[in-house]
Formats: sequence, C-alpha cells, structure tokens
Amino acid sequence: MTLTTSRSTEVQSGGPGLRQVRNVVTAIPGPKSVELNSRKSAAVARGVGISLPIYVQAAGGGVVLDVDGNTLIDLGSGIAVTGVGNSAPAIVAAVTEQVNQFTHTCFTITGYEGYVAVAELLNELTPGDHDKRTALFNSGAEAVENAVKIARHFTGKQAVVAFDHAYHGRTNLTMALTAKSMPYKSGFGPFAPEVYRAPSSYPFRDGGLSGAEAAERAITQIEKQIGASNLAAVIIEPIQGEGGFIVPAHGFLQTIAAWCRANGVVFIADEVQTGFARTGAMFASDHEDLVPDIIVTAKGIAGGLPLSAVTGRAEIMDAAHVGGLGGTYGGNPIACAAAIATIHSYQNDGLIERARDIEAVLLQELGALQAVDPRVGDVRGRGAMMAIELVDPATNEPDAALTTRVVSAAHAEGVILLTCGTYGNVIRFLPPLTISDDLLRDGISVLGNVLASS
Repeated sequence: MTLTTSRSTEVQSGGPGLRQVRNVVTAIPGPKSVELNSRKSAAVARGVGISLPIYVQAAGGGVVLDVDGNTLIDLGSGIAVTGVGNSAPAIVAAVTEQVNQFTHTCFTITGYEGYVAVAELLNELTPGDHDKRTALFNSGAEAVENAVKIARHFTGKQAVVAFDHAYHGRTNLTMALTAKSMPYKSGFGPFAPEVYRAPSSYPFRDGGLSGAEAAERAITQIEKQIGASNLAAVIIEPIQGEGGFIVPAHGFLQTIAAWCRANGVVFIADEVQTGFARTGAMFASDHEDLVPDIIVTAKGIAGGLPLSAVTGRAEIMDAAHVGGLGGTYGGNPIACAAAIATIHSYQNDGLIERARDIEAVLLQELGALQAVDPRVGDVRGRGAMMAIELVDPATNEPDAALTTRVVSAAHAEGVILLTCGTYGNVIRFLPPLTISDDLLRDGISVLGNVLASS
C-alpha cells in the first residue's frame, strides 16, 4: 500500500545519503522481506524471533530502508544501540582504518592501544572522580555477569540482589537476575543460585510512595531475607529498560546506594541501555548524582559494533587475580576503534543536548496524546528514552492487547516501534539522536492515528 508521508527533511549524517522521509510503497512486510523471512524460518532457530519481519538494506539518520524500497522511521535504534545514527561517517572511517591494520589478536595474548584508550575514556567519563579500572567484553549480559564475578571476588560474599521489573540479560546468571519470565526465562532453568529480588520504585503503580520510602521497603526485605553480611552486590538499572522504562522516584537510588556503602555491599549500576547520552546525560546515574561502585555499559558504546564494559573503583576491579577476567573477543580492536569514534561523537557533536531536545518533542507530542486518550496512563522517561504505558482507563490495569494492536498497526504504516514492560503494555521510544524533529513528529502522529482507531 502507499500512504502520505511526512515532508522531506534535511538528510542527517550517517547512512548512504538516505532521504529522511517516511515512504511506504508495499505492504509491510513486502514481498522480498516475506521471501527472506521464509528462508529465515528454514535456516534460523525458531527461538530467534523478529518483531517486525522486514529485512534492511540501508539505514541512517532517522530512517531504515528495507529490501522492498520502504523507508521506515526508526524509533528503536536497534534497542538503543545506534545512538550516533547508523553508518555514521566517523565510525565507518575508524572501523575501515582498523580493519586495514588488523582485525584481531586477542587482547589477553598481545595487547593494542585501542583497548587501553577505550578504558581510559570510560575511566574519565563515568560518574565519580575516584581511581578506576575498566575491563572490556562483548555484550551487556557478559559485562553484567563479570561485574557480579568481580563483586563476589572483592567481597568474599555470594548473594546478589536485583529488583522487580529488572532486565539484565539472557545468560544463565543474568536470566536469574532478570525478573520477567516470558520470553526471557521460561523453560530455561535451573538458574544460578544466590540471586534474590527486592521491590523497586514504580511511581505510576506505587500509590504515591516516595523514593526514600520505596528504598526503605526494599532495604527492610533485603535485611530480613538475606542480610548484609551475606550480600556481595546490589544491581539496578537507573532507569529500568525492558521492565517498562520505569524512572524510580527521586531518592530511591541514592538511598539504596548509601545503604550499600554503609554495609560493605558493591552497588552496580546497569547502564547497558541508559548509557551514552541516551537520557540527556552521558549516563543516567548523572541525573541523580549517583556514583556507582561499578557501572556496566554496552549498547550505545560503539555505534553498532559489539562491545561492553565494566568500569569501577580500582580496588574492586583489581581484586580479581590475573587471568580471572577476559575472553577471546572482549575488546576486539575493530569494536574499540568504533567506540573511540562513537564516544568522541557524543562528547563533541552535541548529542547529549540533542537527546534533551528529543525529550522536549516527545513530551509535547505524547502529552498531547495523553490529554485526549485516557488509555495513555503514563508518559515517562528521560532524554531519547521515553515511553507510554497503556491501560484500561476504568481500572488502570495494563492493556497488553491494545499495545500489541497499536504497535502492529504502526509497523504497517512505516514506523518502527518497540514494546516493553513486565505486563507487556508499554511502548518505548528510542530514536537515534540523529533523527530530525519532523521525522519524530511524523512517527508520533502515526502512533496517534493508529491509537485512535484501535
């Protein structure tokens, strides 16, 4: 089908000169994508799903071009990965130069400067002015798992606390840390032991509980059920991602962190999704003046290449014995080259400020939807990490079925949207920071139209 698109806008940096305009020329998915999806079904394990089964040939700025010639507005950024935009020229140049030099040696066999340079940048940029060390890995889950390893080794204790609505990954340990069963955990147990769960702060559903009150509720449960003397670490996302883009009430994070400091418990901030300008600060912890003992990063760190990091206090990070940390691909030189260029882009290209501009546009547009549709129960988030929670207005109960219908209809109109939330009723907005205001407003306009007709 064809439909009216937004007006053309200036082409953003990145991508192969793509016109920054939504343009749907076939049904979505189109015939070539349907054919590729058939091949996928015959070749790829069934458990690897695709939320929107289009197949991409190019992307850049704020759009994705599929193999059928449809140009879609990208409000997902590959789940917050391409913050600097797809195929950003500086990242392409850095990667190309590195590929021409060497592609791999394994840093734990023979070193190279790129790994050290990334570590230096992270030690400088992450919250706190204390002495720090960094170790590099491949994925967010791998980094989380290593952060827990390090905390256990440093403290000599075993127990770890995660929170309601948490998401920390798909490995065995990180599945144990993750709260939601489907699709992440169901049928994959047994899980790693000595992982416990505490209640979090969820302002929309907490009945007016303050941040400090929610923290005391959690601390009371931790002290009763585990005890600080047995607890190695507390891990939390400063803004919960897959759990529903939940911004904890002010004071919650600081109170939990203060309790950890007073009780010899390592406080780990999982900033895999929130890091690198995504929330309108370099790290979401900055909004609360939070200084974690360990911070875990990934996703937006390297412009789309696989890289993750664990950065923390030197005395904690150095506790593990030589050879206790590492991995064949961890800190791959190509990914490190991409990360250096990507981090410099966040620092020098106004992308933190751009995230705040995106927040202003989204708050305006989503607030307007909420004002006319009581099914939009909550608008929340920070920077270019915003969400709406859809509910039954009579009961305030989550409406997952409506959420599914709305997102599916938006996909058909050429807008890439992602869902999240423990109850499956949250639509999240994670645009690349290179998206134009016109594209952003067009995408929310489509959302409003499909919501009104759902």
